[in-house]
Amino acid sequence: KPGEQKRSKEPSSLQCMHLAVVACGDRLEETLIMLKSAVLFSNRRLCFHIFAEDSLKPEFEEKLQEWPSSYTKKFEYNIYPITFSVGNAQEWKKLFKPCAAQRLFLPVILKEVDSLLYVDTDVLFLRPIDDIWHILKEFNSTQLAAMAPEHEIPKIGWYSRFARHPYYGATGVNSGVMLMNLTRIRNTQFKNSMIPSGLTWEEMLYPLYQKYKNYITWGDQDLLNIIFYFNPECLYVFPCQWNYRPDHCMYGSNCRGAEEEGVSILHGNRGVYHDDKQPTFKALYEVIRDFPFEDNLFQSLYYPLQSKFLDTVHTLCGRIPQVFLKQIEKTMKKVYENRVIVYLGANHRY
Repeated sequence: KPGEQKRSKEPSSLQCMHLAVVACGDRLEETLIMLKSAVLFSNRRLCFHIFAEDSLKPEFEEKLQEWPSSYTKKFEYNIYPITFSVGNAQEWKKLFKPCAAQRLFLPVILKEVDSLLYVDTDVLFLRPIDDIWHILKEFNSTQLAAMAPEHEIPKIGWYSRFARHPYYGATGVNSGVMLMNLTRIRNTQFKNSMIPSGLTWEEMLYPLYQKYKNYITWGDQDLLNIIFYFNPECLYVFPCQWNYRPDHCMYGSNCRGAEEEGVSILHGNRGVYHDDKQPTFKALYEVIRDFPFEDNLFQSLYYPLQSKFLDTVHTLCGRIPQVFLKQIEKTMKKVYENRVIVYLGANHRY
């Protein structure tokens, strides 16, 4: 395909877990740290689909090729230009953040991919992608996508207070982490507010935008909420620990799943990795960013993280460090055990 770069000699796309991200503007570093967190902890092979502005493409290639071979052998990647198959490209680009609307077109562009996990650039994986990938098997016969609620408490949620358009459920859903069965999306006729009969995903996007563009605030996320408002049977809702944002702790802890199991996927929206408003989120980002690939996970990642967390106890998020540490500790133990077992097995002599 034009503009596509493939870096793999193995035809493993059927076996690997597909991860997509859209990066424009100043999101290069964030995207690389997200990909790094995915590679650090995941077990199965990964296929990265990176949609980026042309100016970022050589930088992505250069940085990814600098990673040690022990990690680059765990994934392959493709880099795609930003493209919109229907409607006005300039309108789509300006819909919310630059290029964010690209995610709406993934089912149209990635025609050979059956299922996919889309994440925003400001996401960090604190456990293997394998674990959220398994949720695909929990879909019933009508479900074709999975997202987490936008908020846990309707009376303080954004959609339930301010939205001027239809939205899913009591609080809407957040599109920063979105698991998709692309085959089902491509084959479904979606109910809508424009014509009595159904429309395909691609047919629906631009007319839907035209109808609601004066009422949407959060761009493509609002369009997804509208789609699943009319097609609620198509959505699987996963719990908040799979898309944990500052809203889940900055007003007091309100994500029960994270309290019980720990944060699985951290979503540092509103730029919290780069300012001092939520130092707990920033600490996690900086520790993963600064971790040398070949170093010991406990010495060079977990212990520095514990130390940084001591400086965040003055915040509500910082008062619940166990919520942030539980899954990452569990994951690192598994990684360590697997490496020890592999090492001993390779060196065992009868």
